[in-house]
Amino acid sequence: PITQPAEHATMASAPQLDTVPTTALLDELRKRLDENKKRMILVGPPGSGKGTQAPIIKDRFCLCHLATGDMLRAAVAAGTEMGKAADKVMKSGGLVSDEIVVGIIKEAIAQPECSQGFILDGFPRTVAQAEKLDAMLAEKGAKIDNVVEMKVDDELLVTRITGRLAHPASGR
Repeated sequence: PITQPAEHATMASAPQLDTVPTTALLDELRKRLDENKKRMILVGPPGSGKGTQAPIIKDRFCLCHLATGDMLRAAVAAGTEMGKAADKVMKSGGLVSDEIVVGIIKEAIAQPECSQGFILDGFPRTVAQAEKLDAMLAEKGAKIDNVVEMKVDDELLVTRITGRLAHPASGR
């Protein structure tokens, strides 16, 4: 007698494709295609190497690098809805809300250059921000795949940060 391999044994109990709604098939296809995406967060103090490592990871996996400060400036310059909201807050001297930052991230990850996934650099910094990010991604049926914590000795961080200090007017 001919026996089926184990992976085919369960197929007999699977529904016939002609009985499955097209929307359900498309949802499953979208989910399977999205499994190849990479969504990661780099966390660590200033000077830990997030900005150095992110471009390397970006190039290796064809991801987009989302640094929140850069994204805020770009959204303001582009005049997006979230950019306008951020600009208003920043011009008044306030801190941009988590909702606005998550909205800007949502706009950014919808862009074609983020089709393979993204690296978040500098966000989230608090549990509340992480929860808002998770909720936004869950609306899209997505989640963060990896979080990389950059740990660096405090003395080295001080050396790196003080090495960045410069007087803007003189360049010294």
